[in-house]
Amino acid sequence: MMTSIQGFSTVYENVGLYRFYLLFRPIVVLTAPETAEQILKDSSNIEKGCFYDLLRPWLRTGLLTSSGPKWRSRRKLLTPAFHFRILEDFMVIFNEQSMLMADLLARDCGAKPIEISKRVTKCTLDIICETAMGVEIKAQENSNSSYVRAVYSLGASFSQRCIRPWQWLSSIYPLTPEGRKYQKDLATLHAFTEEVINERKKHRGEFLVTEGPRTADDCVIGIKRRRAFLDLLLARHSENGELSLLDIQEEVDTFMFEGHDTTAMGISWCLYLIGQDLDVQRKIHEELDSVFGFDRHRFATSNDLSRLKYLECCLKEAQRLFPSVPFIARELQRDIHIGQYTIPRGTTCLVNIFHIHRNKKHFPNPEMFDPDRFHPENSVARHPYAFIPFSAGSRNCIGQKFAQLEEKVILANLLRRFEIRSMLPRDKLLLVGEMVVRSHNGLMVRIRER
Repeated sequence: MMTSIQGFSTVYENVGLYRFYLLFRPIVVLTAPETAEQILKDSSNIEKGCFYDLLRPWLRTGLLTSSGPKWRSRRKLLTPAFHFRILEDFMVIFNEQSMLMADLLARDCGAKPIEISKRVTKCTLDIICETAMGVEIKAQENSNSSYVRAVYSLGASFSQRCIRPWQWLSSIYPLTPEGRKYQKDLATLHAFTEEVINERKKHRGEFLVTEGPRTADDCVIGIKRRRAFLDLLLARHSENGELSLLDIQEEVDTFMFEGHDTTAMGISWCLYLIGQDLDVQRKIHEELDSVFGFDRHRFATSNDLSRLKYLECCLKEAQRLFPSVPFIARELQRDIHIGQYTIPRGTTCLVNIFHIHRNKKHFPNPEMFDPDRFHPENSVARHPYAFIPFSAGSRNCIGQKFAQLEEKVILANLLRRFEIRSMLPRDKLLLVGEMVVRSHNGLMVRIRER
């Protein structure tokens, strides 16, 4: 058995772990890069924790919730779908939806403060629907659609269920009022994705086409076809039967679950922090103007993004302070030894990313928003597990390049047009660690066109 832990503070300082009980289940929390590394780099410990079982009615056994041989084969199968050349095809969608958000925000310039995370979430939901499924749901213009409501409602239901152990039993939860609402929302979501998949399968090969060249890259190709992730999965289904239609639905639902809320909060926290620091914002505007000139409406290209070094530092620093996913869980498949402690097989370990990113040894003055931390010369000697916003090891986020590209496009297109001022000081924020890190009282900002 694990050596007895006598005190939280002693263990936290010397080892970077502590234990607590959730009912009768022991949970070990890892709070330092050195201890997290022991779990995340171990290829034998890739099983997700028990909390992920609550997602199975929604995602079934897609990439996020599957394990063992199925996860390994599915990961290998899906990795090519996130190749940079494929992601570049989505640049037009990133640009179109972020420009639409900017136009909608422009209507509110000079008016009352805006809760920015809600606006950004609608934008990223539009993006993930078009890139994952090839359909437009127009969440930014019509947030009352049944699918949009179901997505938001399911996320809230899952967060509440995680902290209510009496709702964990799958035989009881559907009988509760919350469970019945969850089942109704789930039916709405699954019916939508199933309909899209069947319709897309009928018309496989007929891809959406751009109205004409939109960027310098497009001009080289002429007219660029848009292929959604769904099209790539259907190709596997048709060509060699590697994926059944149910397999495809699992992965599409997983992309939808993982691909909008996390990126939305990453962008929102970055905007909030930039709105708190006018000197940082001035440097960003100078960099953007040096790359784009004074054209506020030109689509961003991959070449543009590669030149936005300071904006990238700001995004990473925002992800350090407010990682979209505050913790990840693993269920140990073998005993792990950390210092004087043995953590036995079967234990659920929580990697506390929020705490790890505030480790004073690796990030002096950790509560300060300082993008310069991520200049290359300041990052050379940093522990590789000190900054893990997309997890780490073999089970890291498969969509991190997609997310990084999307976030940079949206931030660049918004900050080229607007100055932003955050209304709430950080000590007034009420942080909530749900599926993603949120502010319970919102992220209120005031914007004006530059």
